[in-house]
Amino acid sequence: MRAAPDRLRHDPVWRGAALALLASALFGLSTPLVQHFGRGLGPFVTAGLLYAGAALLGAVLRQPVEREAQLQRGDAPRLLLMAAFGAVLGPVALAWGLQRTSGASASLMLTLEALFTALLARLLYRESLDGRVLAAMGLILCGGVLLVFDQGLDGRAGLAGLLAVLVATVAWGADNTVSRALAERDPGQVVMVKAALGASASGLLAVLAGEAVPAWTAVAALLAVGASGYGLSLRFYLLAQRSFGAARTGSVFALAPFLGALTAVALGDRGWGIAMLVGCAAMLGGVLLHLAESHAHEHAHEALEHEHAHRHDDGHHDHTHDPVPSGEHSHRHIHTPMRHAHAHAPDAHHTHAH
Repeated sequence: MRAAPDRLRHDPVWRGAALALLASALFGLSTPLVQHFGRGLGPFVTAGLLYAGAALLGAVLRQPVEREAQLQRGDAPRLLLMAAFGAVLGPVALAWGLQRTSGASASLMLTLEALFTALLARLLYRESLDGRVLAAMGLILCGGVLLVFDQGLDGRAGLAGLLAVLVATVAWGADNTVSRALAERDPGQVVMVKAALGASASGLLAVLAGEAVPAWTAVAALLAVGASGYGLSLRFYLLAQRSFGAARTGSVFALAPFLGALTAVALGDRGWGIAMLVGCAAMLGGVLLHLAESHAHEHAHEALEHEHAHRHDDGHHDHTHDPVPSGEHSHRHIHTPMRHAHAHAPDAHHTHAH
């Protein structure tokens, strides 16, 4: 009975995939809900409310300093970039696009976010992408293309709206890549600061643009959607990146458009087509390929000093304490050089070349 929990704890691929699936589910369900509750609202107001909700949740989820590494002054440039790309440009472009295309079309276009994330992670972090991962990414991308093609055949997918959603995918791909370096920080604190910056900027732009003040029901709904689909989702996303890197997290996260399309269809957006069925099957196949990944070989660890949440039963943290803390804890610690073999993923301790 304990096999599954133990595997989630010790296997970085299963843990990362589970967290990425949770993140994708929350974000995927949020897209058609944003379209529904944000109907008739300005894009800056919509984005501001979504990230205000995320900031509130981030403040609640903050961890004490002994449990998680805290943000540092040197993290400010990355946080500003994350807020600009992920909490202003991305949601504003999505909100604008959702006013001009169907919810299913917009959800499915978001599949491309995974492609941009993986490409940037490979270029900037040199994350390894073996044949299985590339095949999984290919299946997910092909599934997304088929789903968008199916929407195009329906004749109701506005080109301007889809192009705006495409801009959002590029922005969030950049955001995902920048956030990789902050995956070892307290995710609640990262969510709070990024979301607060984004909500403040979007709110100011809404005032300057003269956008109308929404009804209290829309405010409450978008705050709730932002807390779950943008705040809690981002927290799970950062933890997934911590477990198995930016490229794999982004690829599994590509399930979000599929879930968003299902929600849009359930809300009466449209019926199923053959291309949509085949596309969904391809995306699910890609996720299953990710879950089946096993990357193990002998590798060397160089001397390293850093701070992050860790345990002492993972084979990489053998430093001593007096007294020994129980469970996950955070403090600055030193890794001595070592060589061993085990299944691993491109996390903070496994950045070696292949």
